[in-house]
Formats: sequence, C-alpha cells, structure tokens
Amino acid sequence: MPPDIQALAEPDIEAVAEQVFTALADPSRRAILAALASGGPATATDLALRLPITRQAIAKHLALLAGAGLVTAEPGERRRVRYRLRSAPMQVAQQFLAALARDWDSPLNALKDHLDRGARGSNPTAPDPTRGHHG
Repeated sequence: MPPDIQALAEPDIEAVAEQVFTALADPSRRAILAALASGGPATATDLALRLPITRQAIAKHLALLAGAGLVTAEPGERRRVRYRLRSAPMQVAQQFLAALARDWDSPLNALKDHLDRGARGSNPTAPDPTRGHHG
C-alpha cells in the first residue's frame, strides 16, 4: 500500500495518544476507568454509587472518555447505557511512549559517551570508570 494511503488507513498514533493523555490527566476520569477495570461494565448511576462524583459529572467524564475511545457505550435494559473499557487506545498510547523512549535512548547514550570521553580526556590520570580499580 502506498504510504499516503497507508497513513489514511491507520489511526494517527500521536492524535490517539494525545486524546488518551488528555483523558488520563483528570483524576476523576482515572477513578472512573479504575472502577470500570475492577468492576466491569457499569452505568453512570452505578459508577456514581461507587465513586465520590455526582452522576452528572460522571456522565460528562464518560462522554470525554468515549470520545477518546477508552470506553464504549452499550445499550442495556430499560434504556440504561452501560460503559465498558476499551484497551486499544491505551495500547496506542503505550506504543507512542515506547517510540518516544527509543528516540531518546540513542541520543542520550551518545551524549553520555561523549561526556565520559571528555571527562577522561581532560584528566588523563583519572581512572576509566568502566574498568576495575587496581589499587
């Protein structure tokens, strides 16, 4: 598949990660996600009974979490909507962080090596910290 078509077919990892990080930035939303993770699918009313958050606030938080793809709404009995966790966006955010860490590892290791060489070069009698001390 050509790169421009592939880019359209795959979700924008950075955009998904941004939505996930925005959703996770709020402690109330993290509490809602934790409640869903531990107790399984629940309605906004169920969550309000378990958390120190009003049902109206939970409904607003659930809308944002659904927008980020972290929860999905499922129709339940008597027109009650149950919310269920979705792990896919969290996995995309993890991939984003892993790629970011890889991007940082190489330059940081190169900087460390450069600084180590410079420190040994400025003091030729200084022992090499990578070798055992013979003393």
